[in-house]
Amino acid sequence: MQNIKLKYKNRYIEDIVPGTTLYQISKQVKSEYQYPIVVARLGEFLVGLNTPVTKDSKVEFFDLSTSIGNKVYARSLEFLVTVAAKKVLDKQSDVLINYSLENGIYCEVVGQRITKVTAQNIENQMRKMVENQMPFYHMNVERFEAIKYFENHNQQDKVNNLKYMTNKTITLHSLDNVYDYFYGPLVYNTGIIQNFKMIYLKENSFIITYPTRHNPYEVEQYIHHKMTFDVYKEYQKWGRTVGLSTTNDLNELCTKHEYTDVIELFESHYEDQLASLAEQIYKRKDKVKLVLLAGPSSSGKTTTAKKLALYLRVKGLKPHKISLDDYFVNREDTPLDEDGKYDYASIGATDVKLFNKQLNQLLNGQRISMPRYNFILGKKEYRGDYLQLQDDDILIIEGIHTLNDALTSTIPRENKFKIFMSPLIHLKLDNHNRVHTTDLRKIRRIVRDSRTRGTSAEGTLMVWPNVDKEAKNNIYPYQDDADGMINSSLGYELSVLRIYAEPLLYGIPSDSPEYPEAMRLINLLKNFLPITSEVVPKDSILREFIGGGIFED
Repeated sequence: MQNIKLKYKNRYIEDIVPGTTLYQISKQVKSEYQYPIVVARLGEFLVGLNTPVTKDSKVEFFDLSTSIGNKVYARSLEFLVTVAAKKVLDKQSDVLINYSLENGIYCEVVGQRITKVTAQNIENQMRKMVENQMPFYHMNVERFEAIKYFENHNQQDKVNNLKYMTNKTITLHSLDNVYDYFYGPLVYNTGIIQNFKMIYLKENSFIITYPTRHNPYEVEQYIHHKMTFDVYKEYQKWGRTVGLSTTNDLNELCTKHEYTDVIELFESHYEDQLASLAEQIYKRKDKVKLVLLAGPSSSGKTTTAKKLALYLRVKGLKPHKISLDDYFVNREDTPLDEDGKYDYASIGATDVKLFNKQLNQLLNGQRISMPRYNFILGKKEYRGDYLQLQDDDILIIEGIHTLNDALTSTIPRENKFKIFMSPLIHLKLDNHNRVHTTDLRKIRRIVRDSRTRGTSAEGTLMVWPNVDKEAKNNIYPYQDDADGMINSSLGYELSVLRIYAEPLLYGIPSDSPEYPEAMRLINLLKNFLPITSEVVPKDSILREFIGGGIFED
């Protein structure tokens, strides 16, 4: 058989014996990377390094400092903890991989009570497996054979999930003779997963933290955001109560065309949060004059601000919305980022001095002329828009820096009510595969950008790292100072968004750097049976992304 050659960067790696693994090939180029290589793109698809090469192709490697590499590391860590736990827990017990918190993964044990000692024993077993450098294997099997395997091993969660897939074959992963199903490749062996920490929590759970891609060898200190954690827990508990914890629960209703009640449930849950916050604000109406709303991109801030205003009006208050965008400094005064481009996400891009001056004037009963920012000319303009607050008037301000007291430094804390919001999705694919909040926001934005800005899915994915960076620098650090929180996720929404997002993602060409991410998101969406958008209420927060809502400008 003829030897193989792989195109790598601007050269070829030649004379490769057929069947040579990508791990063996990666050794030839590892000196070009600062950190260990963990995954490769062979042709069009991301694959594990234990994949054998059988024909000429193009190869690209990713190390731990890449977003792709960091995802692979986290996914492999999740498999490691579930396998290690099987050696410590009772046979009928399992570890549920629930959701991300800060730089960690929230895990819950079901089937038995655990103590801090139990958690420590699981961590010790993990470290032993890391030290032994145990290989991760993958194999393609018939989907129905996989279903039979999971049925025989009492893993009904995976059986329920796999029955809605149409693939003839699927990829199973194995570690220490334990088989599982994951939505993406894993690292070559456990020796790569050296850096992690386990933090025991009450209520039969623990957090596993791991490095970010920016510092792959160091685990940052875990910061417990109690409000976010509690909201996640409450939503998860509520989902279990109403019988909607996994995609299978939702898909079962879709097969029977019985999802109308489910939609009303999720919509009502979101509305209840607004009603509760409006009540809290009303009780403090003698002091609170500013409602400050912040959340990462595609949280649904625009709709939430408008709906919250309605709830406040029901209480007899008169809300006025102020856009922080109108207080940008003139373009020539905008700070630059490390690449020499305008950094509109920096708080220095906001005219904080003018903003505070006008807020104080409003709170003192003065009449002010409101600025309007001309984005074409790059400067503020005054067009005769005036505002003066009366006793029952209240301001709603939505923007990236509203939770940061540096934005409203001259306003007393008692006059402010801060709200942090994010779509914290609680549905899981199965016990060991979670749906990432980031993926939900990413899919929301792909759909909205295409509809409102004419931006391709490829374009949205290209700028996403900067979008995520803005949230991590300017929003997440201040969430603990919020007076309240809104979980803006709707458990059914990915079934609706699939119809819009799937064609856009398929439109990304196979030679694009964003193609592997597009395929990953498509594979995620395939777990959700489609629901027509016709059943989405016109006042739903989902309408902010798919269109057709009553709150659109």
